Amino acid sequence: MSYQASRRSLLTAAALAAVSAAGVASYAAGRGPGGEDGGPRPGDGRPDDGRPGDRPPGRAPDRAALRRLVAGMTLEEKVGQLFVSRAYGHSATDPDPADAEQNQKLFGVRTAAELVSRYHLGGIIYFSWAHNTRDPQQIAELSAALQRAAAGAGSGVPLLLSTDQEHGAVARIGKPATLLPGAMALGARHGAGATGGTGGASGAGSSTGSSTGSTDTGSDSAATAEARRAARIAGAELAAMGIRQDYAPVADVNVNPANPVIGVRSFGSDPQAVAALVAAQVRGYQGAGVAATAKHFPGHGDTETDSHVGLPVMRHSRAQWEELDEPPFRAAVEAGVDAVMTAHIVFPALDPSGDPATLSRPIVTGILRERLGFRGVVVTDALDMAGVRQKYGDDRVPVLALKAGCDQLLNPPDLGLAHRSVLAAVEAGELTRARIEESVLRILELKARRGLFDAAHTAAGRTDALVGIPAHLTAADEIAAGTTTLLANPVKLLPLDPAGAPRVLVTGTDPASPSGTTGPPTAVLARELTALGCRATAAAPARAVAAAPGNAAVLVCTYNVPEGDDPQRTLVEELLATGVPVVLVAIRNPYDPARLPACAAELATYTWTDVEMRAAARVVTGAVRPTGRLPVPVPGRYPLGHGLSYG
Repeated sequence: MSYQASRRSLLTAAALAAVSAAGVASYAAGRGPGGEDGGPRPGDGRPDDGRPGDRPPGRAPDRAALRRLVAGMTLEEKVGQLFVSRAYGHSATDPDPADAEQNQKLFGVRTAAELVSRYHLGGIIYFSWAHNTRDPQQIAELSAALQRAAAGAGSGVPLLLSTDQEHGAVARIGKPATLLPGAMALGARHGAGATGGTGGASGAGSSTGSSTGSTDTGSDSAATAEARRAARIAGAELAAMGIRQDYAPVADVNVNPANPVIGVRSFGSDPQAVAALVAAQVRGYQGAGVAATAKHFPGHGDTETDSHVGLPVMRHSRAQWEELDEPPFRAAVEAGVDAVMTAHIVFPALDPSGDPATLSRPIVTGILRERLGFRGVVVTDALDMAGVRQKYGDDRVPVLALKAGCDQLLNPPDLGLAHRSVLAAVEAGELTRARIEESVLRILELKARRGLFDAAHTAAGRTDALVGIPAHLTAADEIAAGTTTLLANPVKLLPLDPAGAPRVLVTGTDPASPSGTTGPPTAVLARELTALGCRATAAAPARAVAAAPGNAAVLVCTYNVPEGDDPQRTLVEELLATGVPVVLVAIRNPYDPARLPACAAELATYTWTDVEMRAAARVVTGAVRPTGRLPVPVPGRYPLGHGLSYG
């Protein structure tokens, strides 16, 4: 080892020690996770009580120590800190042979630990399809091993391990971890307290039941607290598994029923309601010691193209953006969000160049940094998505993202090419070393704020004591209880009286589980109805019409029914023709009733996971009164805020 390299290693080690000491000191002073607002620290097992806390807990980074750390890093190490990559396998050092072969093919190494060392990575993103998330204990062991690999390589800077655990329709980690209601379900619960109003369109409210609206600000605060509580639980479990960044909450305002990629991942179509829920979840995640990430800036809620497969265009004017899309991101920034994720969308009113927002300096620097005053980490959406690869090559995208003002480069399709391209841009003067160091410092500040320089917080978490514990599972059911929305009940079919043990048939669509560990929804719904006193059975759609006679009701689960002819529409029509009362249960987007014949009762659950199916069963049997309100309008049928109850 040369004298220069040896001296640099000593300086880096000293800087790391200084950063760690500063973190320990701030933790001891009560500024560690959970310390600022009296909430639970990650790993202490106490469920969040929903009490407000205006400042997200976190440690105060020692900027001087972090600057010394950056100064001791090589250019290759600095550039590596900008990248967050996937890696295949359940183990950092001993993956299954197929995963090792995939790593070798894509990265030139066989293990995730080698990948971290080769590229000096700043982070790893976990995916179920990359076989990173088998179970909580395995995830914690993977996280610990990856942190050991980072500690033993180059600068020794800890990794920021991340995933997409939005809950609801997007969940990379499944049972036995706690699975909570997703964003639009939480929006429905929020609407029950935040939205005053009347019944549905075309007189639906007067003919189908009573409205549950309220303008009481106490109810609004309670509903927002439940969103914060959900994020606090989710964050605490992620932290216990070594994951310290979640790509949530979604801050997009879904005003387009045809949006193919956001939909129920959004809290709703009311920008102020979405803003309140985004801020609540930021505080919840970060109160548990996990960096929240508001996405997808500057707003993906009114697009008709999925940016995974194409390049969407947002047609909002600047005034519309300020009214509809900006408020949730402004609320996230004001709540102290650690990170904001950019969208791979073209937004001509904000930047007429035709560049996607991820590569747009007017949007990332001009609006997010300068207009909104965001000083945290800007992370790109995944760089392997089609939306960011159509105009420029994979060698140019990471360079242009940095020039736009982004800090973290997420999951490039060719990590080696991306890494070399950034290095080459620095050597050529297209990117300055100062620009690279600016982003590295932001990333290190985030890591310090979340306690990653303290060795105790890079160890595997107390998974058995915190992940999927009874208190969290009970809380998930409590939160879900207020989300199911009764849209129609014209003949007062619901609630069914379980005292008479009515026969109930459950049929319809069974989409794949988001996490691979729940469902199928028709079977879960039938099981829960039976547990509540009904005699319920599940039947495949092909057998449902023949099985319907003799039942008190048929519950049919629908999933994103399209316009026009569709097998789901045919099934509903044929079931209605039997004369047996039909209960429509829209298990994803709540727009399905507008595309189907009217039924004896109509419900929206917003997600098809077990926790929402249990909540729906309790509403159907009257175990709980429905209180959810639509967080989006259903064109032609129901307005924003519509929701019925019993009585």
